[in-house]
Amino acid sequence: MLDGIRVIELGTVITAPLTGMMLADFGADVIKVERPEGDPFRHSHGGSYSPTFVAYNRNKRSVVLDLTTEGDRKALLGLIDGADVLLDNFRPGVLDKLGLAPEVLRLRNPRLIQCSITGFGSTGPYRERPAFDAVGLALSGLGSLFVDPDRPESFGPTISDNVTGMQACCAILGALVERSRTGEGRRLEVNMLESTMAFAPDAFTSVTRGGRTPDRLARASNSQSYAFRCADGELLAVHLSAREKFWQNFLHAIDAPDLGTDVRFAKHAQRARNYIALRAELTQRLLARPRAEWLQRLADADVPAAPILSIAEALDDPQVNALGSSYETEHPIEGMVRSICCPVLIDNIRPRNRMTAPPTLGEHTQEVLAELSTRMMQDEKPE
Repeated sequence: MLDGIRVIELGTVITAPLTGMMLADFGADVIKVERPEGDPFRHSHGGSYSPTFVAYNRNKRSVVLDLTTEGDRKALLGLIDGADVLLDNFRPGVLDKLGLAPEVLRLRNPRLIQCSITGFGSTGPYRERPAFDAVGLALSGLGSLFVDPDRPESFGPTISDNVTGMQACCAILGALVERSRTGEGRRLEVNMLESTMAFAPDAFTSVTRGGRTPDRLARASNSQSYAFRCADGELLAVHLSAREKFWQNFLHAIDAPDLGTDVRFAKHAQRARNYIALRAELTQRLLARPRAEWLQRLADADVPAAPILSIAEALDDPQVNALGSSYETEHPIEGMVRSICCPVLIDNIRPRNRMTAPPTLGEHTQEVLAELSTRMMQDEKPE
């Protein structure tokens, strides 16, 4: 869908690289411009082709430019002149120091869509502070929905970085649609703080409309979601939501009609209010049978449930395999890469069903600069 769109990615770690990868999945030609030492994520597990780098950089071309030199800055400007999107995740003011201020780029390429990702935006007292995932999660308030205040620890997957990249991709796609009508680019700003807050708007309306500050059990109690250990030690997730039929079906599946007559659990509101007591009751009952038996009973009763799988187990789950959710591709030097596909189908087909492996550092420098030289010579030819 984005065939013919060229993106210059000045991105490291996650936010901008994820945005660039999502655009590349839809067909954009994404040129990842790296410093001579490369994206720091390349080296996060030793070597220069780490799993974390691989996760966020498929379907791209890598070009090494040293932007402290005049020649490489000129090359970057040449790439930007022929680009549709410029994507960066530097702190505010960094591009200005490199001679790439927004107004300069707009004069050079009025059709260019500039998307700048920062931690805290371009205004305010925190604008120049460094930011990574845990910082965005903490300051947004969402961290309080994960952390036990009595035993504070950081855990779980990347959230702030990933949702910020997704917001940036959405904004760029909107700007591309508008440009098809107006012929003019836009400057977009996306920051981790606001993106993380926007990821869970219901938490904030609980404060502004409900008059209560949610804690880490608020969503689980309201949505009636549970995690149980079964007789064989395996883990099971159940999510009943607010629909009465799922509660009744669940009671039938676990042979617990007595809980249906308990006044503490009569209606959804009571079950949410008495979540901890209900969880304790259910925890004891789910210990009675192995997980496979519970899963069959719950499936027969049409109860939303699933095994809590490890990442390795999820890759081999029959539903995941039926969907074709992972892909394998081979890099000529680094070997086989297996990762997760773009989760969108277009007319029942993956948007880019032939994946290219993440590039090695500078793998396409000569190729891309040769293309730039050819284009510049064509531009200089007299009509």
